[in-house]
Amino acid sequence: MTSHQPLILGPNQPQQFYRGGARIAAFRGTTLASDYLPEDWVGSETELFGRAGPGLTVLDDGTTLRSAIAADPVGYLGPAHAERFGSDLALLVKLLDTGERLLVHFHPSRAFSRAHLHSCHGKTEAWVVTQVTPDAADDSAGHVYVGFRDDIDPAVVRQWVDAQDTAALLGALNKIPVGPGDTCLVPAGVPHAVGTGITVVEVQEPTDFSILLEWKGFAVDGPQAGHLGLGYAVALEALDYGGWDRDRLAGLLGGGAGPDRPAGPGQVRLLPPEADEFFRVERIQPAALPLSLAPQVAVLIVLEGRGRLVSEADPIPVARGTTLFVPHGAGTVRLEGDLHVLRCMPPAP
Repeated sequence: MTSHQPLILGPNQPQQFYRGGARIAAFRGTTLASDYLPEDWVGSETELFGRAGPGLTVLDDGTTLRSAIAADPVGYLGPAHAERFGSDLALLVKLLDTGERLLVHFHPSRAFSRAHLHSCHGKTEAWVVTQVTPDAADDSAGHVYVGFRDDIDPAVVRQWVDAQDTAALLGALNKIPVGPGDTCLVPAGVPHAVGTGITVVEVQEPTDFSILLEWKGFAVDGPQAGHLGLGYAVALEALDYGGWDRDRLAGLLGGGAGPDRPAGPGQVRLLPPEADEFFRVERIQPAALPLSLAPQVAVLIVLEGRGRLVSEADPIPVARGTTLFVPHGAGTVRLEGDLHVLRCMPPAP
């Protein structure tokens, strides 16, 4: 295996504090080993916050993707990317599947992370919804919660957090119904939650920085683990207390809720332009296949169908549930067959 060959990636599911993962197992054709494996970190150079090792993608030869890229950043990432970011992929892709509502939380910005967390990355993220499972017994099913509806007094939010007033926290957020194909950009600082029964491909900045506004009823010690070791007085400075009205919120939504952007023959950019400085996601149109893709480091998620990925190396059979890391050094690659594919990429260098 050379460093330039596209790599099929197996499951990488670190233990979490909330339930989920059944639909990831069905998607990949695997068996769910625990109810607390709701995330699959695909092509990851990122570790769980405060823990060395868990979260990193391990390759077939036992090395980590992070160490392989560090040994050959130009081959894996391309000369322009390596010149700007070094051996930093500057991207994390996840499969995320909620077996219960994900608690209300938010992520710090780049500026806050530089000042307090010794990182050039914050955690802006975006979701591409792939599946929604209805649940008449759960009011959150089929919905995401994004941004406060109105401007909020920081002192009021602090009271809600201290009292663990879940009803007030959820009630202050925009509750948005979603379906397969919908997308949502979640800027750093914006409070959010994901309802039960929702499966997404999540793209994000490559950190595990989360600040919890809610933890009651979840298997996590919020007062100890919810503030990134900063204390809530500091951590809550990173929260966006501003209101997101309908017009402002519409700028975050895409797919079935907003316009897509053509990215080339057979390729559609799924996220709004504001996402481009953090990551890019394209949908490959099945009707366009076979389709050649110019050299570009990317994570590919095969959502539906069956076919193959052709490069200078041996062709790789792919099907629903296949996830791949494509190095820049693989050169031009070609997708063939009846495939629905997401191409997830770091920001353009």
